[in-house]
Amino acid sequence: MTDAPKIAQKSPYPVEVTAGKSYFWCTCGRSSKQPFCDGSHKETGFAPMKYEAEADKTLFFCGCKATANAPLCDGTHSKL
Repeated sequence: MTDAPKIAQKSPYPVEVTAGKSYFWCTCGRSSKQPFCDGSHKETGFAPMKYEAEADKTLFFCGCKATANAPLCDGTHSKL
C-alpha cells in the first residue's frame, strides 16, 4: 500500500462534462486513462472518487492529486 498518490501531471486536465453523468476521478495517480480511474489502484489504499456533473461545461480535474478541492484543481500543482 502506498501512502501518497503518484503525481500524474503537474497541471489540471480540462474535461468537457455532461450534466447528470458520473465520472470516477483517479485518486492514486496510476491510471493510464487520466484523470479518470482504470482500476490501477487495486492493491493500494486508494479508491476512485465519484463526481456527478451538474451541468454541461468544461471542468479542470486535478492532475497532481494534491488538491484540497477534489476532484477539481485548486492550483496546488503550482507549489509542487
